[in-house]
Amino acid sequence: MMRTPSGRTRQTILDWLKDPAVHFPAVRCHGDPAETGVTARAVAAKLGVSRRTAAAHLDFLSRLGLLQARRIRYRTHYRRDEIRIAEVARMFEKGW
Repeated sequence: MMRTPSGRTRQTILDWLKDPAVHFPAVRCHGDPAETGVTARAVAAKLGVSRRTAAAHLDFLSRLGLLQARRIRYRTHYRRDEIRIAEVARMFEKGW
């Protein structure tokens, strides 16, 4: 999954979300991105793609359980699910 061009994009998103405060500016009305998460619009701006494309990547990662999605007002904010990511990493280390 991570060897495709889309997989590399998703890996990049996961890397950015390790430390979102470094990669995404804080939005005054939503607070710290490390605490509240990052919107598809912010990811789209950083990737240079449409919001729909970024949302598709984020939704895919959420369905895999690698991201947690939380609705704040009219937008969905995404954060890494570190516990699930560690579980997946252990599965790959064991040889699946």
